[in-house]
Amino acid sequence: MKKKFICCILAACFALAIPFAVAGCNGGKNVIKINEVTHSVFYAPLYLADSLGYFEEEGFEVELINGGGADKTMAAVLSGGADIGFCGPEAVIYTFLGGSDDQPKVFGQLTKRDGSFLVGRNKEDNFDWKSLEGKNILAGRPGGVPFMTFGYVMNELDVSANFITEVSFDSMTAAFEGNIGDYCTMFEPTASEYQAAGKGYIVGSVGAQAGEIPYTCFMAKSSYIRKNGKVIEGLLRAVTKATKYLNENEISVVAEKLKGYFANTSAESIEKSLKSYKDIDAWVDNMAMKESSFTRLQDVIELAGELDKRVKFSDIVLTETAQKIYNEVYAK
Repeated sequence: MKKKFICCILAACFALAIPFAVAGCNGGKNVIKINEVTHSVFYAPLYLADSLGYFEEEGFEVELINGGGADKTMAAVLSGGADIGFCGPEAVIYTFLGGSDDQPKVFGQLTKRDGSFLVGRNKEDNFDWKSLEGKNILAGRPGGVPFMTFGYVMNELDVSANFITEVSFDSMTAAFEGNIGDYCTMFEPTASEYQAAGKGYIVGSVGAQAGEIPYTCFMAKSSYIRKNGKVIEGLLRAVTKATKYLNENEISVVAEKLKGYFANTSAESIEKSLKSYKDIDAWVDNMAMKESSFTRLQDVIELAGELDKRVKFSDIVLTETAQKIYNEVYAK
C-alpha cells in the first residue's frame, strides 16, 4: 500500500496547476498556505488561532485549502501547491520510504486521538463494539490512519468487520447516505449534523476506544523549514496559545469564535462538537511529538500490513521548536 500511496501522490502532483509561491505575498501581506486533510471542528485550535488574531501577531496570514485526503495534502506540499501540510503523519512515513529529494518532516502535532465517531443507521443506547462482527463499514482509505486505527480497534476486540474501501475519504458520508454500508465513521461537526438531520445516530467514539496516537500533524518540506524558521515558530506559538485558550474558556465562548469557519453549521452543533472532542481529550498541550507515540503509530501501521520497514523518529520528526514554544507559552 505504501507504493500505491506514493503513486497517488505523484499523480496528484502532476494534476495540480502551476504551484503557488512559497510563503508568497498577497497585496503586501505574508500569506502561508496550509493544506488540511479535511475541515473539521476536530482541528478547532487551528481556526481559533486565526480567529483570535494569533497568526496576525506572528506577522502572517493563513490560507486554508481542503485537501480531501492525506495523499492529496502531501501531493500539494511536494508540488509547492501548499507551504505546510496538515494531515496524518503516516503520509510523511510513506514519503520517506518512497524516497524524496526534499523530505517533508513533522514539526508539530495537534491531535492525539482518532477524531471520528461511528455513525449507524439505528439508535443504539447500549452499543457494543463487538456487535460490528460481519458488518459493512465505511472507515476511511486503506493506508490512512483513520482506516488503520479502526482496524486496530477491531483487532484488539477480535472482531471481523467488512471494510468498504472503494469510496474516497471525502465521499464516505454521501455514500453512507446513499445506503452504502451499515456504519460510517464521521468527524465533527458532520457527525452531529448528520444525527440532527435524522440521517443516522452516533454510537461511539473511535478515539476513545483506540487510545492515544499521533493523529494529525503539521509538516513541510525540509527546505521550507530551513528557510522559514520564524514562520514555523510563529505557527506553533499561535496554535499552542489557541489550544490553551480553548482549554481555559467555556465551550460557548470558543464556539462563538469559530462560527465564521463553519458557515453552514449551527452554533449548537459547534458546541456539541467541541464538547465531544474535549470529552475524549483530543488535543495535545505540547505540540512536540513523543517518540513513544510515534512507535505506537508504527505498530498500528505495521499491524495493518502497510509498513515495509520501520522509520527512525529522528528521520522525519522535529521537536525542538515545539518544545521551546510549549515551555514559553505555559511558563506565562
